[in-house]
Amino acid sequence: MSFSTPAFATLTELSQALAAKKVSSVELATHYLDRIERLNPSLNALITVDRAKTLAEAQAADTRLAAGNAGPLTGLPIAHKDLFCAEGWRTTCGSKMLENFVAPYDATVIRKLHAEAGMVCVGRANMDEFAMGSSNETSYFGPVKNPWDSSRVAGGSSGGSAAVVAAGLAPVATATDTGGSIRQPAGMCNLTGLKPSYGVVSRYGMVAYASSLDQGGIMAHTAEDCALMLNAMAGFDERDSTSLERAPEDYRRDLEQPLAGLRIGLPKEFFGPGCDPAVMASVQEAIKQYQALGATLVDVSLPHTDLAVPVYYVIASAEASSNLSRYDGVRFGYRAPSYDSLDDMYMKSRSQAFGEEVKRRILIGTYVLSHGYYDAYYLQAQRIRRLIANDFVAAFKSCDVILGPTAPTPAFRIGEKISDPVQMYLFDIYTISVNLAGLPGLSLPCGQAAGLPVGLQLIGNYFSEARLLNVAHRFQQATDWHRQHPTGLE
Repeated sequence: MSFSTPAFATLTELSQALAAKKVSSVELATHYLDRIERLNPSLNALITVDRAKTLAEAQAADTRLAAGNAGPLTGLPIAHKDLFCAEGWRTTCGSKMLENFVAPYDATVIRKLHAEAGMVCVGRANMDEFAMGSSNETSYFGPVKNPWDSSRVAGGSSGGSAAVVAAGLAPVATATDTGGSIRQPAGMCNLTGLKPSYGVVSRYGMVAYASSLDQGGIMAHTAEDCALMLNAMAGFDERDSTSLERAPEDYRRDLEQPLAGLRIGLPKEFFGPGCDPAVMASVQEAIKQYQALGATLVDVSLPHTDLAVPVYYVIASAEASSNLSRYDGVRFGYRAPSYDSLDDMYMKSRSQAFGEEVKRRILIGTYVLSHGYYDAYYLQAQRIRRLIANDFVAAFKSCDVILGPTAPTPAFRIGEKISDPVQMYLFDIYTISVNLAGLPGLSLPCGQAAGLPVGLQLIGNYFSEARLLNVAHRFQQATDWHRQHPTGLE
């Protein structure tokens, strides 16, 4: 290969190499496929790989490049979280229920990135079952191993996407974020992960977990790469009723803007007890770096933060119980091999094909939506959700971005929390509020604790993705945490 050591190269670097004809798309695809063949069996980051399909896409991309009919993403490899429907690819959602489901159409995100932008799919990334989990341990296909320490989780629910990029199996991956499922694994795996404002990226063809919270986004090495990807992914989609009709943006436009005068809000709720001291030390060092870049600090408060976890698990579970009712063994998905009646088929198909965490959330959701409990739980949760959103509205009157840790600790050990759902749920305390409010959020590497990555979370006002990416990019120009990679995977 004429382009040296591309395993941990950024999208921007690879795009430049393709444009300069230092490497072909087929060469790139072959390189990453060979790494996948060697490393994925131990990491369990990808569920489905199809070398023939990938190389055919790469050959088509090379044809486009040769004809001059190419954009900045044409020919670049990508992995997709296994809940974006892609025609002809198995789309499992990490579940036995959809173990053999092959999507008959493309999600809008897939169409934009492949048919339009010309990217090349190297595989389908493992995930918590139906995106329900914070550690990628609920997947029917087994847990994903963190490339930094194989005894630890990669985060969830987009742990496969994070492990793929962190291990150099692809330079970028799609992911989704319902309560932190992009930002939390990005923080655990030393990546830059972007969750856009709700409605910016189409949800059409993205298998639903909680429809008012789910949002597609990106896992990459740098903020610059996230901006490049969001340019291709964002946009109005009439097939998604939650998609917002807004003028197209160039999310790279502000990357180089200086940070002088930037007001960073520090919520007291993010800097109290409950955060690992080593994590907090890294966050404090990042704050000092931002001050050196010209930012000023503002104390703010998000007083309803402590209610975010219970509110989230009422609303998300309610929506999940509704969305997952379609998996009944009739039209597609798993069907029990034997049953005595239609009702028995429903019961056996669902009980045999759903994992324990999915069943738990369906039961919670059905309960809070039931007669006599709807007002006490679901309606009350929606009221508090509005209070949480209002907290952010008030905070952004005095600051431009909000900063804090992405997660309270670095990656924990596989099996450490899986038997205690409450402890697992509490791990998302810093990320959930962003989804409840529909705001954009980003995690970027800011240090290490005991040799494990630490993520820094930036939260922006509605539709301020370009500003968030600028704030992250300038930090990455001044530091090299994002250039650190797991050892032994070169």
